[in-house]
Amino acid sequence: MTQIGGLKYQVDQSHLQSLKNAQGALGQPAQGPNFSERLADGLNDVANAQGNASKMARDFELGLEQDLAKVMVSQQVSSLGFQLTLNLRNKALSAYKDIMNMPV
Repeated sequence: MTQIGGLKYQVDQSHLQSLKNAQGALGQPAQGPNFSERLADGLNDVANAQGNASKMARDFELGLEQDLAKVMVSQQVSSLGFQLTLNLRNKALSAYKDIMNMPV
């Protein structure tokens, strides 16, 4: 459940950052990570979730982890993060192709 709580925290922080950016657009100075930093952080979070899920599955197979539900939730969080990353990549690639096909 801590991973789900962590995801909720990230969404809340993203919303807070959006509000700060809106204030910055109104003439107030805005601080925070830029797009590339957010993207890198997101990719690192997905990689960490996949590593954690893999470790938990291995521990379950070795008998070190007893809670199957915890292992399955970890696998689902990892899968969801990967699917989100894959969809983000596909959208970015599609946008790039659309831009490249525009007449100048």
